[in-house]
Amino acid sequence: MFDEFFYLQLGLLRRRQQQQAQQTDITLAPTGELIDRFYGIIPFRFTDAQQRVVNDILADLQKPVPMNRLVQGDVGSGKTVVAVVAVLAAIQAGYQAALMAPTEVLAEQHYRKLVEWFNQLHLPVELLTGSTRAAKRRQLLGELATGELPILVGTHALIEDPVQFNDLGLVVIDEQHRFGVQQRARLMQKGANPHVLTLTATPIPRTLSLTLHGDLDVSQIDELPPGRKAIQTTLLTSKERPHAYDLIKREIAQGRQVYVVLPLVEESEKLDLKSAVDEHQRLTEVIFPEFKVGLLHGRMSSAEKDAAITAFRQGKTHILVSTTVVEVGVDVPNASVMLIEHAERFGLSQLHQLRGRVGRGAAQSYCLLLSSSRSETALQRLKVLEQSQDGFFIAEMDLRFRGPGEVLGTRQSGLPDLALASLIEDQDVLMLARQAAESILQEDSTLNRWPRLAKELQRRYDKLMGGAIMT
Repeated sequence: MFDEFFYLQLGLLRRRQQQQAQQTDITLAPTGELIDRFYGIIPFRFTDAQQRVVNDILADLQKPVPMNRLVQGDVGSGKTVVAVVAVLAAIQAGYQAALMAPTEVLAEQHYRKLVEWFNQLHLPVELLTGSTRAAKRRQLLGELATGELPILVGTHALIEDPVQFNDLGLVVIDEQHRFGVQQRARLMQKGANPHVLTLTATPIPRTLSLTLHGDLDVSQIDELPPGRKAIQTTLLTSKERPHAYDLIKREIAQGRQVYVVLPLVEESEKLDLKSAVDEHQRLTEVIFPEFKVGLLHGRMSSAEKDAAITAFRQGKTHILVSTTVVEVGVDVPNASVMLIEHAERFGLSQLHQLRGRVGRGAAQSYCLLLSSSRSETALQRLKVLEQSQDGFFIAEMDLRFRGPGEVLGTRQSGLPDLALASLIEDQDVLMLARQAAESILQEDSTLNRWPRLAKELQRRYDKLMGGAIMT
């Protein structure tokens, strides 16, 4: 047990040392006209947590070592605005920045936010996704190569060969766990040792964070902006469905909007679950014929998704029936109800993410978890969401109920199964192993003094991790 954690931590810490041994010529000033002007145009003050994280980032950017920092923060805690300060530090020093997001919906969301701010700073910003038209693509790739374009927002399209930066100084990756190791590396290779900032709204318990991100510096935004009301969360049985529909009618009558989320796109013969397509038809024809009901799911084309989100954002549809495509990136402050069908089919952290789509405006918001499950464990799990709005606590509980393998998806995390099996019970052992690995590296970072230890580390590292843990 201790051995396994020890070698895991030793491998991660050595990789961190190797990263820190790299030099970068990209050192950025923590202040400057652009950053000062940005603070002047945003209509709010940073929370203490945001300011603390900004200070961490700006301190990193002044070092001759490439930054490799992960910012964790709950949905709505203001990670994007913190990342923008780093972007502006790069731009005012004459470098370019790239912001990569895992879906077009999320990339588009970031792009809209940046346009709103950067227009006031007279800075151009462009969006590159799979559905960017050829003429537009040629134009922005030309401007990127000459350095005229200071920042490019996009999806995986950013890592394609034709995308060449003139002088890339900063890479920002959102929801980084959704990208493969190679994908992230390819984006970084488009610059000469650029600084890297990764963001995630998926809170990860400290033990997992040490195991997954042991080679990253981690900052947490652990408070929400003032004025945010707690989202009233209620677990309902199928029999209580009419209560949910009454609430939806009341909220729409007050000019608000509603999400209805389902786990599937089309009816599955094996699973007796409502599908998004069927539910959209049922709500439109039977339940809410007086309201406009939109549909959004992953199998729609980019143009169809965009149209559905735009109609909802502009208030043309009252209800948006969706799969988990809305989990990240859809920001409609007027939406006040999130109804989740078959809530037991989702992980707690995912439900918490979905819940974060409402409560973004000043109105009281509601999250209704509908479940027909009779399993005591499933219902206990869902009750955690009724009791807490704290993403880190919820992630910890998710880990306890479902185990790390399911929370992470063991295969993609590249973690040894044995370590996973014991992470929950053996947090103390993990911390001791971490400390032991740190003190050995402090004595001799090359491990030359302990050749057998170095050999065993290499053997385990190759075998267990294939060198591809998360980062």
